Amino acid sequence: MSKSSNLAVVEETAAEPFLKWAGGKRQLLPELLKRVPKNYGQYWEPFLGGGALFFGLESELRARDCPAHLSDSNHELINCWRQVRDDVEGVIELLRTYKYDHKEYLRRRAEEFMPNTEGAARTIYLNRTGFNGLYRVNKGGGFNVPFGRYTNPTICQAERLRACSVALGSYSLLTCTDFRLINPLPGDLVYFDPPYVPLNPTSDFTSYTAEGFTEKDQLDLVWLAGWLKRKGVHVIITNSSAARRLYTRKGFKIETVLGTRRVNSKADQRGAIKELIIT
Repeated sequence: MSKSSNLAVVEETAAEPFLKWAGGKRQLLPELLKRVPKNYGQYWEPFLGGGALFFGLESELRARDCPAHLSDSNHELINCWRQVRDDVEGVIELLRTYKYDHKEYLRRRAEEFMPNTEGAARTIYLNRTGFNGLYRVNKGGGFNVPFGRYTNPTICQAERLRACSVALGSYSLLTCTDFRLINPLPGDLVYFDPPYVPLNPTSDFTSYTAEGFTEKDQLDLVWLAGWLKRKGVHVIITNSSAARRLYTRKGFKIETVLGTRRVNSKADQRGAIKELIIT
């Protein structure tokens, strides 16, 4: 396909998340967009994941030539986003050679991560063919999600990847950093979508890094959100209903919405659950 043909297809394709993220917010996007202020400065998303809200806002951000500060502490995830932005054709070319096969999955899962285009293709491949789109590592930092059982999954979504590359453009700032290190200005918008407070001991899927996401991390986030609010920054937070106790009496507005639980070993225990949108 020629470069001009690629651009024509991209213009007809909406940018949507290119990763299946276990905590993705596509189903909550209409509710989140309702709570985005009419006027805000720069956009910050420190728990990037699949980036559903960013893609929901990107046409508006691009029209305003507004910087988007996209970050996460997961270095493999940020590398993947960077390569999709900077070398999407290289990522697509590699993905087209990958097969949905148990042995190939185990082989690529065992590979050392490489901070380049090959590393990005590996991340997308494991995401598209692993169990339920999970990203989980052990204490040694090794990716340990089992092989997913699907019927002919699409490994390379070329048009979507190209649309995402255009959406990211030259104005997106992608950094691998801790959420505590962001520095938005008064009037900016920050969307926090941290690993959720577990509803019960068996629903803990917070191991996106070897260190996990602890109770102290949740409390630090509460403090940071309160400090940003007092500074004049617009703040939106999503979390599980179990996080209500952390935000009560802290001056936040807590609203309950229905989300979808997609991650459970038992299919009959997946479905609508109560989630919180905190502003």
